[in-house]
Amino acid sequence: MYGKTIIVTGANSGIGKATTLELLRRGGRVIMACRDMTRAEEAARQIRLEKGPDSGEVLLKHLDLASLKSVQSFCKEIIQEEPRLDVLINNAGIYQCPYTNTEDGFEMQFGVNHLGHFLLTHLLLDLLKRSAPSRVIVVSSKLYKSGEINFDDLNSERHYDKAFAYARSKLANLLFTCELARRLEGTGVLVNALTPGIVRTNLGRHVSIPVLAKPLWELASRAFFKSPEEGAQTSVYLACSPEVEGANGKCFADCREQKLLPKATDQEVARKLWDISEVLVGITT
Repeated sequence: MYGKTIIVTGANSGIGKATTLELLRRGGRVIMACRDMTRAEEAARQIRLEKGPDSGEVLLKHLDLASLKSVQSFCKEIIQEEPRLDVLINNAGIYQCPYTNTEDGFEMQFGVNHLGHFLLTHLLLDLLKRSAPSRVIVVSSKLYKSGEINFDDLNSERHYDKAFAYARSKLANLLFTCELARRLEGTGVLVNALTPGIVRTNLGRHVSIPVLAKPLWELASRAFFKSPEEGAQTSVYLACSPEVEGANGKCFADCREQKLLPKATDQEVARKLWDISEVLVGITT
């Protein structure tokens, strides 16, 4: 990854932090795109201590995916300051939060996990194309299987179930990957998704566990869940490996291509979701 610039969203903790560290160790120049700059600075300090002397450079940039204005400001800075962008890793996510809205009025999980990354990727596409061969990586989840795209209630205004809303946002990630890959054929920009599996991160901070069950939960998570470093391996694989140079619009888990349910590759739904997403984020084409 020497000489290559990578953006990782949500890079200050969990899989994003582990991905950042591994890419730096491979010589990459990583831009940590984070919402909470205090936590990001502490994470960057730890990463610099761990990455080793011959590793790549790490930079910090503020990015709040719950704000379209913040996404636009971030992309404007990147385009002004960066001559190239080799890899964009759409990693940040919110999991099963209580019903809240983004700054622009979107249901938080759909707004951050899908729409924020949708706009981010759109605004950086020209830079990615100029830097080709380049890659876009989308972190989804196997929980997409229980999601459905309800075009009559994308914003969960009629009904909100936090688990269903998360699953829908992760299904949207896969449909976005499918449609973006189709649109970018022949440009030299590869787009692939991944499901990292169950990983010990702070993503589940909104999930309530009874006090008496917490010690057992902690024990089980250490025994059966992946570490952030293990969870980051497929992200790193898709960013670095020459083995995926022919893959486009695919989904991977444990560094192997996965077969998706038909609803995750439905081209008609993917196109419709794309068109509606453009309207929601204010893209004029």
